Amino acid sequence: MATDTDAAVGESIDIAEILRRLPHRYPFLLVDRAVDYIASKSIRGIKCVTINEPYFPGHFPHEPVMPGVLQIEAMAQTGAVLMSRSLDVDVTKNTILFMSVDNARFRRPVRPGDVLEMPVEVLFARRNIFKFRGRAEVNGELAAEAEFAAMKVELEGK
Repeated sequence: MATDTDAAVGESIDIAEILRRLPHRYPFLLVDRAVDYIASKSIRGIKCVTINEPYFPGHFPHEPVMPGVLQIEAMAQTGAVLMSRSLDVDVTKNTILFMSVDNARFRRPVRPGDVLEMPVEVLFARRNIFKFRGRAEVNGELAAEAEFAAMKVELEGK
């Protein structure tokens, strides 16, 4: 976990850098920015949830709720930003792929207007594989949590 000294050096990552580091685009980019980045240790992703999300008309029309699987995906994308920057990934030759998810739990619904904050910490890192623990929070209240892993892979033909 980050110490007070680490938190003082945490950096912010804007949407321009996220777009350079992740292949995801609308409607599947689920991280708007990140703060508190500490290389190979932790990051906090931020997703501003709006009624304009493409899944709300079907999930659910009269009671819109962000699907839990997309909350996990948002945490995974946050972890991918952390990995990409920590490993200084050449995104023209490599990408970060989701490997596994464990111990996923959902605690409260996420609705339009919520700001989803996703603190993600590295549990384990070896060469091109990272294992993370992530949380999805709204106003400090736990919405979802999971452990997940990802790996850096070479793009085919590169």
